[in-house]
Amino acid sequence: MLINANESALLIIDVQEKLMPAIHDDANVLAQNIRLATIASLLGLPVIATEQTPEKLGPNHPDIKRLCDRTLSKTRFDACVDGLPATFLPACKEVVISGCETHVCLLQTAMTLLQNGYRVWVVTDATGSRKTADRDAAFARLAQAGADLVTLEMVAFEWMRDSRHPLFREVLKLIK
Repeated sequence: MLINANESALLIIDVQEKLMPAIHDDANVLAQNIRLATIASLLGLPVIATEQTPEKLGPNHPDIKRLCDRTLSKTRFDACVDGLPATFLPACKEVVISGCETHVCLLQTAMTLLQNGYRVWVVTDATGSRKTADRDAAFARLAQAGADLVTLEMVAFEWMRDSRHPLFREVLKLIK
């Protein structure tokens, strides 16, 4: 099944300034999330973010913050418990998810979204954890639970579907 841009939203989990230096390959994870949010914004998709205890971990990176339509501050690892689906995703059936920490907040949120009937795509090259073993174990659990593991390029091209899309050249520049 392909991602349907008309039914999806981008959810970026906890790409926070104080957290990022602890994340393996943090510069790449941040760059991919900025790229992904930029593409989603260009295409008019909702871009939602979460921040885990921002009073302690600080806000999301400024480049992420400016690209998001809405941000949910949370204390629980599973953003769904803090009202994510009803408040932030009411019209969406599909959620493209990225961010940190893959094995904690991203995993718990994605699992609950799956349980609530959402189709979930995890953007593997835009996710991170402190340890790659934790991230990889989360990927295995998510795939087994029914999430699709994808890359940023897969998402971008599925959102556009056609090289004649009016924003194709602009998106292509962001990918290359």
